[in-house]
Amino acid sequence: MGDMSNSDFYAKNQRNEGNHAAGFGCSVMELRSLMELRGTEAVVKLQEDYGGVEGLCKRLKTSPTEGLAGAQTDLDKRKELYGKNLIPPKKPKTFLQLVWEALQDVTLIILEIAALISLGLSFYHPPGGTGGESCGAAAGGVEDEGEADAGWIEGAAILLSVVCVVLVTAFNDWSKEKQFRGLQSRIEQEQKFQVVRGSQVIQLPVADIVVGDIAQIKYGDLLPADGVLIQGNDLKIDESSLTGESDHVRKAADKDPMLLSGTHVMEGSGRMVVTAVGVNSQTGIIFTLLGAGSEEEEKTEKKDCSHPPIHPIATIATDGAAGINAPGSASLINVKKPDGAAAMEMQPLKSAEGGEADEKERKRVSVPKKEKSVLQGKLTKLAVQIGKAGLLMSAITVIILVLFFAIDNFVMQKRPWLPECTPIYIQYFVKFFIIGVTVLVVAVPEGLPLAVTISLAYSVKKMMKDNNLVRHLDACETMGNATAICSDKTGTLTTNRMTAVQCYVGDVHYKEIPDPGALPPKSLELLINAISLNSAYTTKILPPDKEGGLPKQVGNKTECGLLGLVLDLKRDYQPIRNQIPEEKLYKVYTFNSVRKSMSTVIKLPDGSFRMYSKGASEIVLKKCSHVLNEVGEARVFRPRDKDEMVKKVIEPMACDGLRTICVGYRDFPGDPEPNWDDENNILSDLTAICVVGIEDPVRPEVPDAIQKCQRAGITVRMVTGDNINTARAIAIKCGIIHPGEDFLCIDGKEFNRRIRNEKGEVEQERIDKVWPKLRVLARSSPTDKHTLVKGIIDSTMVDQRQVVAVTGDGTNDGPALKKADVGFAMGIAGTDVAKEASDIILTDDNFSSIVKAVMWGRNVYDSISKFLQFQLTVNVVAVIVAFTGACITQDSPLKAVQMLWVNLIMDTFASLALATEPPTESLLKRKPYGRNKPLISSTMTKNILGHGVYQLIIIFTLLFAGEQIFDIDSGRNAPLHSPPSEHYTIIFNTFVMMQLFNEINARKIHGERNVFDGIFRNPIFCSIVFGTFAMQIVIVQFGGKPFSCQPLDLEKWMWCVFLGLGELVWGQVIASIPNARLRFLRRAGQLTQKDECPEEDVNEENEEIDHAERELRRGQILWFRGLNRIQTQIEVVNTFKSGTSFQGAGALRRQSSTTSQTQDVTNVSSPSHVSLSNALSSPTSTTAATAPPTTGQC
Repeated sequence: MGDMSNSDFYAKNQRNEGNHAAGFGCSVMELRSLMELRGTEAVVKLQEDYGGVEGLCKRLKTSPTEGLAGAQTDLDKRKELYGKNLIPPKKPKTFLQLVWEALQDVTLIILEIAALISLGLSFYHPPGGTGGESCGAAAGGVEDEGEADAGWIEGAAILLSVVCVVLVTAFNDWSKEKQFRGLQSRIEQEQKFQVVRGSQVIQLPVADIVVGDIAQIKYGDLLPADGVLIQGNDLKIDESSLTGESDHVRKAADKDPMLLSGTHVMEGSGRMVVTAVGVNSQTGIIFTLLGAGSEEEEKTEKKDCSHPPIHPIATIATDGAAGINAPGSASLINVKKPDGAAAMEMQPLKSAEGGEADEKERKRVSVPKKEKSVLQGKLTKLAVQIGKAGLLMSAITVIILVLFFAIDNFVMQKRPWLPECTPIYIQYFVKFFIIGVTVLVVAVPEGLPLAVTISLAYSVKKMMKDNNLVRHLDACETMGNATAICSDKTGTLTTNRMTAVQCYVGDVHYKEIPDPGALPPKSLELLINAISLNSAYTTKILPPDKEGGLPKQVGNKTECGLLGLVLDLKRDYQPIRNQIPEEKLYKVYTFNSVRKSMSTVIKLPDGSFRMYSKGASEIVLKKCSHVLNEVGEARVFRPRDKDEMVKKVIEPMACDGLRTICVGYRDFPGDPEPNWDDENNILSDLTAICVVGIEDPVRPEVPDAIQKCQRAGITVRMVTGDNINTARAIAIKCGIIHPGEDFLCIDGKEFNRRIRNEKGEVEQERIDKVWPKLRVLARSSPTDKHTLVKGIIDSTMVDQRQVVAVTGDGTNDGPALKKADVGFAMGIAGTDVAKEASDIILTDDNFSSIVKAVMWGRNVYDSISKFLQFQLTVNVVAVIVAFTGACITQDSPLKAVQMLWVNLIMDTFASLALATEPPTESLLKRKPYGRNKPLISSTMTKNILGHGVYQLIIIFTLLFAGEQIFDIDSGRNAPLHSPPSEHYTIIFNTFVMMQLFNEINARKIHGERNVFDGIFRNPIFCSIVFGTFAMQIVIVQFGGKPFSCQPLDLEKWMWCVFLGLGELVWGQVIASIPNARLRFLRRAGQLTQKDECPEEDVNEENEEIDHAERELRRGQILWFRGLNRIQTQIEVVNTFKSGTSFQGAGALRRQSSTTSQTQDVTNVSSPSHVSLSNALSSPTSTTAATAPPTTGQC
């Protein structure tokens, strides 16, 4: 293994060589070297060294049919010898590491330095007692007050408050990380796999799989361990996650039996014996190679707990040098695929934290670099704007203070600069510097990222209760902006409990399931055999869990419906299956989206063959040349009979919303044996036995949920594989389409005819004519789904770029789920591949959970807006007060430590209070915000300015007239180190009271009058407001010198609270001013088109050759791509550095570098960064001019 042979592996190896003695016939190393072989090489090695798969099973002491006995001692021994099936997670960051990270904040560092200088100087006393006199005003009051000893307090207090801020930040990060860990372990426990133990098929958590287990694999599985195929039907595996080859690899016990962990089953089914788990599997080996560099990783890893994984075995498709040494595996370079669908690779699911670094690396490689989520983009921009303003203000403050001091002392009073006075002057300058830094601290809204994090983390936790398992944090917020949902029908809109309710047998259409005696015996016999044998043996109907419940359906639900028909006909499928066990099936053509049918061939006792076939009725009937008549004899089935059958049987069934399945068979002679690979000839000339109508009722809560979506401005489209009449019937039941409306219901064929030009290429202009009115797309292939989603996202005909959510459960939905802004996978019916490609997993497979996700998404957006409204008011006021106060009175009315306390309440506590507001139904009563709707609406700007004006008037009145009003000593122009004055304490206290009451105002951002509405539904908010109030009393009464506070009596306290309460009254006044009067209010935080992709992102990596790519010719593109690949490989470690903490494959992740490869480069006219004009018209209004002439036809 080259670099794998480090000491611990040697040690393991020595121990494992003793395995033969321990009773197993192979050591870990032997099995590992076996799994590195491929194809015929592997078959030969198996035969020669082990005597085939059976021999291997014997050595591993397992039975190919019955599996392990399952004795605990045996399992423990296997775990000890061959390892457990998990890759140890990376250690979480310790609290101290997080504290260290929080200390890296620039403003905090500046404050620390300033505080240390201030501390150092306060202990320095100028030599000689006379120095004080000659330094003039500078030293005035220091000795008189006898307070010189207290000079150190301010520096110490600043340091203390920095410590508080750091601890709070670190604690937040720590709890966030803990939440993700919990989420990860939960996802991991949910991942189960079918294993045979003691001849019983059981579902096992993936981590419990051991070497020697017999695992049943089927379409859509993600393999949890390495193994050797014992028996397979038409098995095709996608190994791109390991090899980068996009072509599916055919697997067969006699040709290429090697199955590797982390690869996806794209077709077929089979059984395998597990030969390597955890760190010894192929994935684990690469993983360990990456882990070898974990020391360097430690340094480069930023706060990273981005997306929860889904699988205990992490699989890496690195481009990096790390993988080059892995033997046998084709070099691990991930070739960018030429076709769009394949280029969005479905990466395997990852281990606990272990998969993090490489996951990020992999996302880099296979998906073009993702844009920031909309909200993050807007916030970053806003924070930068505010930061710049703050920096400017603080610089001006310091300069004015220093100049004023210098001119006053050295010019006006013509004092010389005496050496012994230098420390006193420096102390003044340090004081000015600290004031400047404090202005900066207050100006910079460092609570913003915190608010976003808290809000998202809180929402994610609560969404779990609403059956939404969020894998990528930003998906949660993107959902709030969704304008379109493309939903599957089966299982999402319907209950996914299939029951056969009608059938057509022997020329009779039965409206309900007939008595078995009424059917021709021959037909009945054929039908029972055809259903029992030609379905996955893993599909079963089990007795109900509780008395009187419905029988439990396990496996493929459509097959369960057919098996239910067998039981309704008073027969049993199990004895027939026992007669012909799965390994005796001669050949199986498994169901896939191209065939739309499944066929099984069995060998009859006389040596001839019989093939049973079932599938979508219009597809299977086309292949039938005969049909069984009323006595069970085959008669010729002519084209016109077919047309009549479609009209009389299939369409009426479909219009009742039934899914129609046709069952047929065909006999073949034993000699000569047919060529089974010639599928087109084999699957033709069938004899139809029966057509079954299967009902899948609509979920009762769906129509209501869809109505909510439509009210909220979200268009729901149904994309299904079912026939168009069934689809239309269900869409009407759900309320997706209403009779008499102008809409389109078309099938995949018609859809492709409309959107493709003569050359068969998809044209955006053509899609734009179809999608606005499209409501139902039936008989659609996964490619159609992907094309539709891409078409809607790339469309430029509406002002707002559409934000599309998609649901999917099948393996082939992966590309569409990845392409969508938010991909929802089904937790129950979904395959691992779909879950991996998704952003959110619906744990109950229910459409109404999507509506909850929309609600939470909008709530996140609103919470952050509430926080901003509050925060910016404080920022504006505090900065202006500190600035003007400093300029006029040479001293900020709000001291550094007080500022830090204000900063703490308004940042950390307020973000907690306002970010945890629970969502309400009213969120669904407005249209979605567009992508370029400003973060701060005009109503919010009005509130910020209005409250700012009120607070400034109050504070300046107190500052310049407070001493007369309250009849106290003035606190202005106090010398250095003088004791705190009551005057300034009143200003500080009033300021905090106003913030507290304004926090209540900030709960509403759409101009509502009742700001107390639902306040008690949020206990966190109430406790924070009361907690802050209590802390403020303590600070004012007992804060003393460190907080520059003088205790106040009750009357003055009442005045402070009264002035604070004025905020609530003033809030009502502001709400009465109509926005239309205030046209001048500029909306901040708006993403203009060029900001969609911030510059710093472009420079981060030269992968962004996106717009340029269009103009370049093919050759240049290939050259660029080659260059990129080399760069990516060089930067295997560096790429870890440049990720924000939530860089999951989330919101708007795709750039067009994949799309531009699918089409002729010169052909692409519309850039995929869809130009976004600033107009905010409603996304649904399409002008009559662009609408296609077709109206509500189907």
